[in-house]
Amino acid sequence: MSDRGVDPLILNAWLSARSIARGLPQPVAEYGGYRVDTYSDAEVRRWVFPQMGPGLRELSHSLNEPRHFLKLCGPVDELRSALTDEWMLHAPSYFMQASGKQTQRPLAEGYAIEIGHNGSVVEVRVKSGAGELAASGYATETQDVFIYDRIVTAPEHRRKGLGNAVMAALRGTKQCQGSPELLVATEDGRVLYATLGWRMISPYSPHRLPWRKVRFQQLSHRGRMADKGRKRRVRAG
Repeated sequence: MSDRGVDPLILNAWLSARSIARGLPQPVAEYGGYRVDTYSDAEVRRWVFPQMGPGLRELSHSLNEPRHFLKLCGPVDELRSALTDEWMLHAPSYFMQASGKQTQRPLAEGYAIEIGHNGSVVEVRVKSGAGELAASGYATETQDVFIYDRIVTAPEHRRKGLGNAVMAALRGTKQCQGSPELLVATEDGRVLYATLGWRMISPYSPHRLPWRKVRFQQLSHRGRMADKGRKRRVRAG
């Protein structure tokens, strides 16, 4: 594991594949990191940085709109040191890479796997005997990397090895065996993937700009404009 970030080429390759998997624009190099325009209800855009640098601090002090995210491949304290107090911390995640010694387990009895393809995006769905969606996940392969995305197991179907089954099915579609396998995991996921032969290559620290900062700035702006209006009226009288 490194607290000094990750190789920018690896990060860019992962972000590029992730954008394909999610139908997003490709990342754009900016401020020493990479910008991805997401335009979702929860997020307008994000910047992801392979390591700490002056561009991150400059960018963080220039933003004043909500639903903007800054993410750093590095310790959360390092990211926080570059931000103003208005930025809010999200739950930390972890950038991970497969070690090549992954354990595969048989699919639990009573479940079935479905595999679908949409261009270079692979979707795996695990269904219960009752037809319920028990687990799912996506993968995308480019000439540089093979990435896993949105690996989810429904709460009532956990502890049955279904996440492992999804990963194994996705891995079975991989064409270039020499390319690195990458994902970003939550805290719970990190523990699980470590048992499956994955290693953490960097913390992945996310912060976002909340609504309240923007609302405060808007109210302050309106207050200043109102004060100016009152002063003009006084002078005119």
